[in-house]
Amino acid sequence: MAALGVATSGGNWFSALALGVTLLKCLLIPTYHSTDFEVHRNWLAITHSLPVSQWYYEETSEWTLDYPPFFAWFEYALSHVAKYFDQEMLNVQNLNYASSKTLLFQRFSVIFTDILFVYAVHECCKCIDGKKSGKELTEKPKFILSVLLLWNFGLLIVDHIHFQYNGFLMGLMLLSIARLFQTTPDETVREGTWPFMVPLTVSFAEPQDIISFDPSKIPVRWVCPMEQFQLLPPYFPGTDCFSSFCPFIGSFSSLEPAASSLFPTFPFQAGPLPCILGSKLLGVVQCFGQSAVCHSLLSVGKAGDASIFLILTTTGHYSLFPLLFTAPELPIKILLMLLFTVYSISSLKTLFRKEKPLFNWMETFYLLGLGPLEVFCEFVFPFTSWKLKYSFLPLLLTSAYCAVGITYAWFKLYVSVLTDPPVSKTKKQ
Repeated sequence: MAALGVATSGGNWFSALALGVTLLKCLLIPTYHSTDFEVHRNWLAITHSLPVSQWYYEETSEWTLDYPPFFAWFEYALSHVAKYFDQEMLNVQNLNYASSKTLLFQRFSVIFTDILFVYAVHECCKCIDGKKSGKELTEKPKFILSVLLLWNFGLLIVDHIHFQYNGFLMGLMLLSIARLFQTTPDETVREGTWPFMVPLTVSFAEPQDIISFDPSKIPVRWVCPMEQFQLLPPYFPGTDCFSSFCPFIGSFSSLEPAASSLFPTFPFQAGPLPCILGSKLLGVVQCFGQSAVCHSLLSVGKAGDASIFLILTTTGHYSLFPLLFTAPELPIKILLMLLFTVYSISSLKTLFRKEKPLFNWMETFYLLGLGPLEVFCEFVFPFTSWKLKYSFLPLLLTSAYCAVGITYAWFKLYVSVLTDPPVSKTKKQ
């Protein structure tokens, strides 16, 4: 804390926040990891050991490569560093291989690639209006936003305990959003969409083959990457984005009728963030992560958005608890969530202290209900006679309770988008 104080007084507070969370990620290296650890190890082996033409057909492991080509090339790049740690992790036949060197490499690969996320957060903070800035550093919107993003509880436990690369991919999304706000309208398509479109459009074929790409020649598990298309409307509102952006996207034109029925229609003046949140909230609990991180950007702007953000993140973060079901991680997840939640609520309440309360009585009652729910699921239920016959009950209660909160946040978001006055089309805004 002393180091943080020195850094913040000298103006290097962002570096101090980034360094602090990086050290915390390092402390989480020995914690439990899910089957996703083996999934990504197998993908390292596939992309490193096999020719490109076989990447999407290799089935030695049940964890076949099913992410779009950009991520396959990402794993391929990582594999060329992995070989200096432990060559055996790159053997496709070594199922469930998890040596100590493999563990260190994969954990550090997530930490290292989070550099993109840190940079994207820094760029997003440049776009924040400082009109509400207080005298103290901790009351400034840029500082609050930096903490909400860099120390995001969901990314910490999903990426650095459960094991994923969401921070890296989220960095591309945030960088795209930052460029949309930093550029003029004429530059938006070029500067604002490339960080988003590159992961979507990169093909594993040669560049000249993109034009004649035939989705029928690759496994069905990759032909329909609906998650990749959910975010197209914010960038191409009111356009035939599936066929007009490039021939590669046009290859998936058969998806358009189904996809268009899922996408909400927003007025363009609403801006990209509500569209992103609305489309990602279709997945309710599963897809709340991107929505919560993106809504952090809105939370420091208006009290209403801060309220939605707090309900969404508090409920959504708690919905992640069942991912970490081993005893050693119980105090870690409870402590980290409490710290993040208390900070989020207290900092945003301070930022909007001159406005109406962020929660009404019903919302307050609902959020406080998460406490008794956790006590029952983790400390009471294991000692009841229901444990053997109704072992699914804690997960059922958690999912149902959290689904109510996230759906409520989704509803408030739609009301806000449809009732708030249009944003003025000035370059500054």
